Order: sequence, then C-alpha cells, then structure tokens
Amino acid sequence: MRTSSRPAWPPLPGTARDGAGLRPDLALIAGWIAPGARVLDLGCGDGALLDHLRRDKGCPGYGVEIDDAAVLACAGRGVDVIQGDIEAGLDMFGAAQFDVVVSSMAIQATHRTEAVLRDMSAVGRECVVSFPNFGHWFHAWSLLRGRMPVSSEMPYQWYDTPNLHLATLPDFEDLLGRLGLVVTGRAFLADGQPVRRLPAWRATQAIYRFARR
Repeated sequence: MRTSSRPAWPPLPGTARDGAGLRPDLALIAGWIAPGARVLDLGCGDGALLDHLRRDKGCPGYGVEIDDAAVLACAGRGVDVIQGDIEAGLDMFGAAQFDVVVSSMAIQATHRTEAVLRDMSAVGRECVVSFPNFGHWFHAWSLLRGRMPVSSEMPYQWYDTPNLHLATLPDFEDLLGRLGLVVTGRAFLADGQPVRRLPAWRATQAIYRFARR
C-alpha cells in the first residue's frame, strides 16, 4: 500500500508489543478476526499479523507490500505475499474473496485513499483500518506553537514524511459514510493502551471495522 520504500509507521525501538510480538494495534485487530477467516493484509510490512493469524487461528491469507526488505521478511516467515502497490487496484482478487481485509497504519500514506477503501470493501466482507489520530491534543498543541507535530505514530519531519492524508476520527467516519460504508466496530489506543474517554483528543491511534451497507 505504501507509495515509497519508507514505512508510514516504522517499528520504533520503544514500541510496546504483546506476548506474540505484535504491535498493540495489530494485537487488537487479531482479536477481532475469527479462526479460519480468509485475510488480506494491505501494506503488510514484515508479515507479523498474517504469521500470527496463521499460527494461532488457522487463518489463510495473503499480504500485499511494496517494500523490498519487507517482502523478504514475509517470505522468511513463510507468509504468502505479493509485491505491488495496491493503489493500482486489487483486480487480481475476486469480489468478497476475503472475510477480512486489513490495512494497518498505512492508509494515511496513500494518494488515492477513497479508491483504496472502495477496493478493500469490494474484495472483503469486512474491512479493518488503523491510522494515527491527527486530532490528538499534542498535535493541536504543536500547531498552536507553529510546528508540525512529530510523535511516535508520525515520527517524520514535515519535509520527509510519507504521510499524505492525515485525519481526525470524525474526518474518517465522515469519509466512510460518504463511500456508503458502515462502521461495525471501533477502538482507540494511546501508547498501546485502550482509550475509552474523549478518544478524539486522547487517542493516538484509531482502529475501525467497517463493511458495505
């Protein structure tokens, strides 16, 4: 999914992971996926999610990734991966071929975000997307100080960031509604921990489940 060789959300040294070695957002997504579900992971990185789902839940699946090193890492895990840019479309897959289509911390790096979301909902019965919440209070504070925000979820400077389309929680929900997609679940994290109160201001990451009407 990523449009350059630089990941939109790299695995930083200080990023907490669960007992299975997954990032917090990936661990949460894995909990939403039923055993045996057919999974497509767009911008799958090193294949950690697909590897976990295959081992722990018997889920068959494919990853799509553009970065050379990440594709090799997937192959090393035994994950089925297709090297390519999914912004060119998902025509290689059939309608509703997958039970779940995932895009974790990569949607903000796409040029054709609407098209990607439509394609996801066409090949999957349900979709899951995680992204950095640009509405977090620290980002607002940074802008008030005249600076573009730099955080663990968005660690790049303004001049070298791969992130193209940053969104707040209401922004993303509005886009889903405009595309005829219905939110079926949502969760929010800050430093890997669940956020239940005032997520629009306090959450650093958002994870949404959605499907076609």
